[in-house]
Amino acid sequence: MYWNPEYETMSRDELADLQLKRLKASVERTYNSVPFYQKTFKEKGVTPGDIRSLDDLRKLPFTIKYDLRDNYPFGLFAVPQDQVVRLHASSGTTGKPIVVGYTQNDINTWSNLMARALVMAGGTKNDVVQVGYGYGLFTGGLGAHYGVERLGATVVPASGGNTSRQLMLMQDFGTTMLACTPSYALYLAEEGANQGMDFSKIPLRAGIFGAEPWSERMREQLEQKLDIIALDIYGLSEVMGPGVAMECQDKHGMHIHEDHFIAEVIDPETEEPLPYGQPGELVITSLTKEAFPVIRYRTRDITILNPEPCPCGRTHVRMQRVTGRSDDMLIIRGVNVFPSQIESVLLEFGETEPHYLLVVDRKGNVDDLEIWVELSSTMFNDKVRLLENLERRLYSRINSVLGINARIKLVEPRTIPRSEGKAKRVVDRREI
Repeated sequence: MYWNPEYETMSRDELADLQLKRLKASVERTYNSVPFYQKTFKEKGVTPGDIRSLDDLRKLPFTIKYDLRDNYPFGLFAVPQDQVVRLHASSGTTGKPIVVGYTQNDINTWSNLMARALVMAGGTKNDVVQVGYGYGLFTGGLGAHYGVERLGATVVPASGGNTSRQLMLMQDFGTTMLACTPSYALYLAEEGANQGMDFSKIPLRAGIFGAEPWSERMREQLEQKLDIIALDIYGLSEVMGPGVAMECQDKHGMHIHEDHFIAEVIDPETEEPLPYGQPGELVITSLTKEAFPVIRYRTRDITILNPEPCPCGRTHVRMQRVTGRSDDMLIIRGVNVFPSQIESVLLEFGETEPHYLLVVDRKGNVDDLEIWVELSSTMFNDKVRLLENLERRLYSRINSVLGINARIKLVEPRTIPRSEGKAKRVVDRREI
């Protein structure tokens, strides 16, 4: 049930004591080793000695993604190069990528936290875990890979893509757990069904899905189509990679590994900390990272924190599923909308498939949103009157739940491009 019960079930008071001890040590080490942090501390008028309680964390400056890019490639490393045993980097779609480094202790910590995550999903050394996240500079593949090996289970390093081969390996190797993006898992389910594959007849029982926002409705689709329990995992390269937080089988939010990270939620506009239960932007401070520590890193991910103990017995704060990113949020005629909110509404309707595209344009001075959604194969050949009725119902439901007027465009099955990694959900033509 637990990978490390000493830490996963410790009391909140014990955890706070551990966090404060580790925070003081990490801040001191980071301040003395990274010129960037020395500079930002001085600009903020604080020193490591000012950290006397966990509440003092809010005195420290934030770190943002641009700080990481501006210090490319190794400007934020806190150890000499000869102690760095691995480098990872973001995709670098805009300018230089973000580069992160790991000492051997960092790799060991990461492996242990991913093993902890797998156990939360019911994993044991007897499992066969197929890793469909990309390998290479992306943290997903190797992060999950090392966790599986640390658990003592069998890893299938399938990486992303080559869907027919993925399905073949799943059947021939007896895969019991699948780790990939939720959108790719849906694609695997779709392709498997097209090939006549019955997922209830193979050993696959659990999915660990992350790297992109997804909704509760998509969970239902994944569990139904793949005949599994579908669980959420959270992580980002800047902080560590996958395994910063993981959902247990009780499905009451993802447990943040608070013995290694401190989580805050702030108002993204005022930058003020928010109380538990309030939605806001997740901010993470690392406590044990050696090569690439981060202090108050603004993730841009929107979530809610819950400090109540979970029925599973773990005591670490839980974060709700990420509803979107503050920098990916769409503003349609003054209304804030996240793609996952629209997804959740669309998946209420059985006549459509869980594949959609949001096309945003500007007509004159007015924002225009058109939602492309795929019809199910049974609905595609239906009468025009029924399709028009479905359009009206979708329009009405979107308007009722989200408060926006959006045109609905029903498209043929398999019209919207599939992704073997993170799904592209938005086309914003206002910037073109």
